[in-house]
Amino acid sequence: MPEQDLRSERREYHADGLTLSQLQSDPVKQFSVWFDEAGRVIKEDVTAMTLATVNGQGQPAARIVLLKHFDQDNGFSWYTDYRSAKGQDLAENPKAALLFYWQALNRQVRIEGAVARLPLELNAEYFHERPRGSQVSAAISKQSAVVVSREILEQRVALCEENHPVEVPCPESWGGYVLKPTLFEFWQGRESRLHDRFQYWLGKRGWQVDRLQP
Repeated sequence: MPEQDLRSERREYHADGLTLSQLQSDPVKQFSVWFDEAGRVIKEDVTAMTLATVNGQGQPAARIVLLKHFDQDNGFSWYTDYRSAKGQDLAENPKAALLFYWQALNRQVRIEGAVARLPLELNAEYFHERPRGSQVSAAISKQSAVVVSREILEQRVALCEENHPVEVPCPESWGGYVLKPTLFEFWQGRESRLHDRFQYWLGKRGWQVDRLQP
């Protein structure tokens, strides 16, 4: 296969500037402002975020997951199978990074911090709020494990439906994580790649903000 030369692929970023005076003093409040603005412009997947983890051998991995709730006191949460590849990474190295990219606004938000599991009662509560099909899929799958065929998964689905016609029990292997932030970066794309970037970092006096070079 011939090499694909993508060096000429580019676009210009057109957006209003971002200044220090426009930022909230608390980065979670600033995230909330941008998140609400993205929700008014983007109709689907505004909650989609890249979750980056690193295992005990130093190998990084990244995948898209969905943000499920966030607040100032706790942090940013998502749900998954604890036995998944990301779950194994977090068991070995409980630190991670999140990345939101809202192309329609030419904006990115990076968040870094330590990760912990959510309380069991929150897992069950959210599990039973999900569509039944999603509950069944979580109950029958050991996420990231090898399976011989799709037919095996479909057979497990049918068996789960038969055994649990009313309510699917929340698996002990499924639940939520929360990332407690120690660093944020808000990135606003600008013309000629002279982007506006502001980094919040958590110091002894609380959140501090620096402008970064593009």
